[in-house]
Amino acid sequence: MANKTLKGKIGVTTENIFPVIKQFLYSDHEIFLRELVANAVDATQKMKAVALRGDYKSELGELKVQVELDEKKKTLKIIDNGIGMTEEEVDKYINQIAFSSAGEFLEKYKDQLSSIIGHFGLGFYSAFMVAKKVTIDTLSWKDGAKAVKWTCDGSPEYSMGEGKKEDRGTVITLHLDDDSLEYADKNKISQLLGKYCKFMPVPVVF
Repeated sequence: MANKTLKGKIGVTTENIFPVIKQFLYSDHEIFLRELVANAVDATQKMKAVALRGDYKSELGELKVQVELDEKKKTLKIIDNGIGMTEEEVDKYINQIAFSSAGEFLEKYKDQLSSIIGHFGLGFYSAFMVAKKVTIDTLSWKDGAKAVKWTCDGSPEYSMGEGKKEDRGTVITLHLDDDSLEYADKNKISQLLGKYCKFMPVPVVF
């Protein structure tokens, strides 16, 4: 079967949620790293639970999260060897934002937004505060799962198709925006990881 790429629109009521995210979270730009690392750690903890239940028969390996910065290409990667996602799961958790009237919600709660953003499935979307394009490469732990690649350039249009990832887990790649190049600096990333990601249940390696 030919490799098909699905194109679609992210399920939000506001036509374009990304400027809204940028606008309301602007004062607290740097939380994007905390949110993405927290998601990656969460994926490793879920993997541990799956293994403890006896559902996973392969080698678990050392569970960890890696953060990689390419200062030349201006890309930042958050890599985990957690549970990964199937195409259905990417569709459910990424494409359908977890509440319907995003615009009204953000307007109403903008003062507390940074503390509650993660509770509404928007944690991942904080990536778009600093990135002009985000890709997800993921492979689920489930038997027979196919790798999935998802790409979005900060508009509600995304593309999703079969990926090339061969090992379990997820890689999120941020192509940093021109106005967020301070995050293409290893000292800055080091400082943020020290500030937000010190006490995680798995190693966070930069």
